[in-house]
Amino acid sequence: MSRPTRAAASAAKRVTRSSVPTSGRVKKEVKEEDPDTHIKEEEESPQKPSRTPRKRVSSVQNETPNKKVKTEKDLGLISPSPSDALSSPPSAEKDTKNIKAKKSSAADLQSKKLKSYAQFANQSPFPDFHHPTPEECKLAHRILVSIHGQRVRPKEVVASTTRAGCGDSPSVLDALVRTILSQNTSDTNSTRAKLSMDKIYGGSDKWDAIVEGGQAKLQEAIKSGGLSVVKSKVIISILNQAHEKYGKYSLDHLHQASSEDAMREMLSFQGVGPKTASCVLLFCLQRESFAVDTHVWRITGLLGWRPKNASRDETYAHLDVMIPDEDKYGLHILLVTHGKRCEECKAGGKNLGKCELRKAFRSAKIKGEAGDDVKMEEVEAVDEEIKEEQESRKKNKKQKR
Repeated sequence: MSRPTRAAASAAKRVTRSSVPTSGRVKKEVKEEDPDTHIKEEEESPQKPSRTPRKRVSSVQNETPNKKVKTEKDLGLISPSPSDALSSPPSAEKDTKNIKAKKSSAADLQSKKLKSYAQFANQSPFPDFHHPTPEECKLAHRILVSIHGQRVRPKEVVASTTRAGCGDSPSVLDALVRTILSQNTSDTNSTRAKLSMDKIYGGSDKWDAIVEGGQAKLQEAIKSGGLSVVKSKVIISILNQAHEKYGKYSLDHLHQASSEDAMREMLSFQGVGPKTASCVLLFCLQRESFAVDTHVWRITGLLGWRPKNASRDETYAHLDVMIPDEDKYGLHILLVTHGKRCEECKAGGKNLGKCELRKAFRSAKIKGEAGDDVKMEEVEAVDEEIKEEQESRKKNKKQKR
């Protein structure tokens, strides 16, 4: 089930205000997840890969043919064999300690992820930050529809055979893998990696063959998608965890689970954080969840919908509570689309005051289309900007004299 009352419950807690307080935010436990950084991208014509993202998934550098390929054993995913222990006891003992340390670290991370989700599942990590209001969400949604066209959720999820499609698969496990391949790269590169993987293993969803082939083989298969060392490790780890837990390579039982239970289940897997889980929830399971990718994070910052220094995980926790359920699907896709197409809202874009979304959004707020409280705040913000501009001009004149 979706959570239709979360935005309403949050709205009931709001207090009357003339300005938006940001300094009184509480200390949060939400952390940057691993290695989950890239969310749903709308299908478009192939584009050139984007520049290096703001935050890398790991410290792995560009892979080169001469670089030693790590095996599953190197990465701590399997235990040393008895023969290894007999031939070199000191090394085997050290490997065993490393494996235990990795397992302990993974358990700690899992605990933190679940604790953070439980803490902010029904409330924002920024209780004193009151934007966006439901009225602002609907206003921005209307403006984006007028610019880019309406986006409607499909009645049936169909796995594409020609592109990776972040979350676009009726199979939950397949949706997870597709989302991981889409992390921190372009649609073109993730699609190339997915098609390469399908070709090498003889088709999609060949989970047995992928596990039996080992990490090195999968790493080679998906290297065109970038960060193949990390992604191959995560994919095989998820497959092993699913099989160990359920005796088969499937997570389709989540179709019958509640949204909260499905989210917790996905977060329990190593390598799956809030953004990937939210993406699968939104597109594969067709639940209401507001996935936050780099475009959504950037534009919601420009619109004033999150504290300036909020991380992506914090932004997800905040917006998933504040945005009405009925706006989450369309608003998410339209923000991603706008982030790709608007020259001023792209990464590194300069604000020249010509962005159609921001111009129309500010104008409508001043007219009171998002409510009287928002109107007062926007008018005050405009007045403050005018004063700052006047002060800047006076200062420049004095310097010229």
